[in-house]
Amino acid sequence: MENPLLTPTFDAPFRGILAEHVEPATDTLIADAKDAIERIAGDASAPTYANTLLALEAATERLEWMSTIVGHLESVATTDALRSAYNAIQPKTSAFYSGIPLHEGLYRRLVAFAATDEAKSLDPTRARFLDKTLKDFKRHGAELGKDDKTKLGAIDVELAELTTKFSQNVLDATNAFEIVVDETRIGGLPPSAVDAARESAKQKGKEGYRFTLHQPSLLPVLSHADDRALREMLWRASNQRATEGALDNRPVMNRILELRTAKAKLLGYADFADLVLEDRMAKNGAAATRFVDDLRERTVTAFEREKRALASFKDSLGAAHSADMKPWDVGYYSEKERKALYDFDDEELRPYFAADTVLSGLFSLTETLYGVRVAERRAETWDDSVRTYGITEPNGRLIASFYVDLHPRENKRGGAWMNPIRSGVWNGDHGEPHVGLFCSNATPPIGDKPALLSHDEVETLFHEFGHLLHHALARVSVRSLSGTNVAWDFVELPSQIMENWCWERAALDRFARHHETRAPIPEALFVKMTRARTYRAATFQMRQLGFAAADLYLHTRYEPARDGSVVEVARKILQENAPAPFPDDYAMICSFTHLFASSVGYAAGYYSYKWAEVLDADCFTRFQTEGVDSPSVGRAFRESILERGDSEDPAILFERFMGRPPSLDALMKRQGLSEAA
Repeated sequence: MENPLLTPTFDAPFRGILAEHVEPATDTLIADAKDAIERIAGDASAPTYANTLLALEAATERLEWMSTIVGHLESVATTDALRSAYNAIQPKTSAFYSGIPLHEGLYRRLVAFAATDEAKSLDPTRARFLDKTLKDFKRHGAELGKDDKTKLGAIDVELAELTTKFSQNVLDATNAFEIVVDETRIGGLPPSAVDAARESAKQKGKEGYRFTLHQPSLLPVLSHADDRALREMLWRASNQRATEGALDNRPVMNRILELRTAKAKLLGYADFADLVLEDRMAKNGAAATRFVDDLRERTVTAFEREKRALASFKDSLGAAHSADMKPWDVGYYSEKERKALYDFDDEELRPYFAADTVLSGLFSLTETLYGVRVAERRAETWDDSVRTYGITEPNGRLIASFYVDLHPRENKRGGAWMNPIRSGVWNGDHGEPHVGLFCSNATPPIGDKPALLSHDEVETLFHEFGHLLHHALARVSVRSLSGTNVAWDFVELPSQIMENWCWERAALDRFARHHETRAPIPEALFVKMTRARTYRAATFQMRQLGFAAADLYLHTRYEPARDGSVVEVARKILQENAPAPFPDDYAMICSFTHLFASSVGYAAGYYSYKWAEVLDADCFTRFQTEGVDSPSVGRAFRESILERGDSEDPAILFERFMGRPPSLDALMKRQGLSEAA
């Protein structure tokens, strides 16, 4: 039988891909790509754009498609056999990709092309492609000596293996925990959480109420459960994941950091942050650290005020609540204080957020803003719950297809993410269609009820769809500069700006309808919701800044002999940004996949969320001024940001849309943390 991973198809044959296909396809496609690279390097004719850069893009396209498909399946439909096959190909693919910039003949060929008249007259997008390619080759060792190239290749292979292991340890540790309780321990939980816990136990053939470390199960307990011991148990289990036995990520993290530092030094950089940020908006670790420190300084006074207010509120509840505030108490008392201050309980919104209706409204908003059409289409998927959609222009031309996978499964990793599967190339007046997907782990349907989402889960869907739109609406003539292939401190702008519409009445009325009566959110509830929006905004901001600060410290200044363990360093930094003291065994960093589940990922780049939040808050002021559902502003955002990918410097793209550089003021105002708020 022909291997389905050898030939890219627009609609991937997910059900036909088996674990035994993975290694043979990898071996074949790596061999083919190597042959193509040798032909480029050994070409005796004059170097041209077509026979150098364009040929190099084509050389790896099939392998990239295969790797994306296999990596995706391992994330959403993993089996022991697939995991084994995926682990087996990681060293091979890593060694291959690491070797591309180290190929002396290929690099000489690219340098030779850069000196030609054709190269000097390239259009701006292709000129940027050439410039970024040469810099990327240098940054990945093209000018190293032979021995150092060998060292670098070995580092990259080991990093690929270790980061994969980190991610799989977190998944296994998450799935290893469950607790089943009787009805005496579920007091305070909202009906949706009780129903979900009962259904979870039933699916496992158990009586009672089952709770896990997956977010739809964990968060309601931490926010609402009156049983303090239950809150503590789940909080500790979540923040001690991957710290025991074969799943212990502490030695894995140590080695990852050691290898990242060694790689940076080998390439001539002061630290890993300087290496990975050189091609991003921040440019280096020092600038990213200054940004985080500046935002923290603007936030810390309000943060301390919020801490005191919450402690005072807790004490006001009487002797039964006199125990010292612990981390597993913060969410619980925050919910009570929010309800007392604003008469608002987030669970009141859940009946208005049926998942199907939310998606329909999200697509309707997209159609209005960006002048496209979104409709369901038929395609093979990896699970029966997954749906496929197409995005078309008004003339009916398909510009993208995408998959939506909303709910948790035990064979699916946690969190939410968007993946590009295929990037189409724009050819001036038309382009090839793109393919992508987005996944979440939102509250699933229970019994005969539809999946009813929390407002936070709705924001997550809008966020990931923003990434999807960045990919799907791209019009870039170079595949590797298309869509989300942008600087990581810019990539969150298109996603985070979408979250703003989850707070706008005009947008909410498109999809926030009671699942039984179809009534919109009552005005009184909408007012309470928006009044409570900035509740504890400083605390939430400090939490994100704590993650960013810990990340940057680990990738700029961390020295094991001086600082102690990674867990200790992270605990100390995160504690400075937390509203309650952590226990000594707090080890959240061991499950922090953003930093350690990829050879690069968000390592030295977690600040990007806040960096991009500054950009998104600023950009959204134009929608607020000219109309939150204005097609003309939507068209401007599409043409200035979404279509452009990395074809121009992101600072230029931002200024084209806003007419000026970005400002912190809009973010601080939106969060109620400035005098202008």
